[in-house]
This record gives sequence, structure tokens and C-alpha cells, in this order.
Amino acid sequence: MQLAMIGLGRMGMNMARRLLRGGHQVVAFNRSPEKTDALAAEGAQAAYSLAEVVGQLSPPRVVWIMLPAPVVDDHLTRLAGYLAPGDVIVDGGNSRYQDDLRRAAELADSGLHYLDAGVSGGVWGLSEGYCLMVGGRPEVYRLVEPALETLAPPQGYLYCGPSGAGHYVKMIHNAIEYGMMQAYAEGFELLENGPYAEHHDYAALSRLWNRGSVIRSWLLGLLANAFEQDPRLQGLQGFVEDSGEGRWSVQQALETATAAPVITLALMQRFRSRRENTFSDRTLAALRHQFGGHAVKPVGGGGQP
Repeated sequence: MQLAMIGLGRMGMNMARRLLRGGHQVVAFNRSPEKTDALAAEGAQAAYSLAEVVGQLSPPRVVWIMLPAPVVDDHLTRLAGYLAPGDVIVDGGNSRYQDDLRRAAELADSGLHYLDAGVSGGVWGLSEGYCLMVGGRPEVYRLVEPALETLAPPQGYLYCGPSGAGHYVKMIHNAIEYGMMQAYAEGFELLENGPYAEHHDYAALSRLWNRGSVIRSWLLGLLANAFEQDPRLQGLQGFVEDSGEGRWSVQQALETATAAPVITLALMQRFRSRRENTFSDRTLAALRHQFGGHAVKPVGGGGQP
């Protein structure tokens, strides 16, 4: 099928490449033209404006956007000015599902269709395929299904329900990911702080656990890769960012009174990773000193006061 890919970042570029390799016609557009040129050299049709994107597509046009959530609304507004009734926009970024409900309704007023597609696969998606979770009208989903089938590995895409369902499922997917990653991180820290740390080869241990154990996973395989490159991870800082989905999932838990302690604590730990010598830690130290006379470390001092 023919479709456009707008946003040629780490995900969008490789998704477009996978579509090209699958025999689809891809119109490529990126804010920086260098990436557009690079994909054109691989067989895509280059476009250097949104008007050019739409002009190179045949009705019903399918435009897939892979953009950061804050700029999606602006691009939807601009695209709506060029598209015609019956055309389709697929948001494959990490938008909040409530935004999908509003966007689908606004675009429907102009006769445009909107699908929200949660995409998982990261930098490995080009070779391994992308897991796709899609929300919207079923008939529109079927219209873009040839592209979904190419992007995903076998049985790797799913219609999840009406507008918002795709991004909602992806939000929870990422929240589960937070919890899994935190469990691995804490487990390896216990190993590192344990009595046998000097004997541990963490890459080998990760590979071992991925051979038949109940905690085997793709994440554990990636962790083995990381340990092979840096056995004690000394070449990086423990500063962990979070994307919107983790926060949104915790907010959803609060709004629905759903207990999600592991996911919530995993998010809090990411916040914690970005601060050193926090005010809360200094408060705890001061309190212990006040009620129990426990030692504190003065600023700039390394020993006991």
C-alpha cells in the first residue's frame, strides 16, 4: 500500500525502512531534510512540506506520524487543512489516550479518520518487527492492516478497541516495563552488594537466567549485552528519565483506585535517580541526629563528625 511517514527519528526512520523493504510505497517527510534525503536514497518518495506529503498520496490517503506528543496537535491541524474526507491519520507516537478521544472527534468533523497506534520495538524494530496496539474504527484499522502486517512480527499487531484503546494499552505496557526493569535493577544491586560479588560475571548470569528460568525475557537479554560492553556499568551514570506513560499510568491508578504499588515505586525510583544529596535525605539525617544523637556527615566531609 501507499502511505506517508512523518517524523524520521529513531523509530520513524526504521519503520519507514521496514515498510519499504516490505514493498510498500512510502512518502517520507522530516523537519530536517537530511533524513528525508537519506530515506529517499533507499527508495522512498521525498517530501519537504506537509503539502508535498499530501500531494504525493492517492486517496484514501494514509499519513502515519511518529512525533513527540507535544507537537502532534499542531501537525494534525496543519494536515487537516490539506487532507480530504476519507483520509486517515495514524498517530504512532506516545500520546495520552484522552488526547486521542478529542483528536478523533475533531478530525471526524472534517470527515477524516484517526487511529492511535502504540508502537513498541525500539531500535531493534527494523530487524525484529514492531509490536503494534491499535485503536479506532475497525474498518479504518482494516484499511491500514497491510502496513501493520509488514511492520509487525507474526501475530505482533492487534486491534484493541475504539479511539484511545491503542495508546491506553501501550501506556500500561510501558508501566509494566517500568516495574520489570526496576526488579532487574534491584536484583543485580543485591548481587553487587552481596558476599560473592567478586565472583559474579553479570553478563554470563543474565544469559544463564535467560535459559529456561522463570525470569527470562528480552529485557534480560539486552541487559546481558550491556554487561558485556561494561561489566560493572562504570561508564554511565545512574540517571534515569521517564516518559509520559509511566506518570499517566500512576495517575490512572489513582483515578480508578487501582492498586499499582510496583509501577508507582518504579516511577518514584526514577525520580530519585536524578537527585543527589536531596533535602529529604538531609532531613532524615538531621532527625536521626536530633532524637538519637546519630552521626551525620557535614558538607565536604568524608568521615564521622
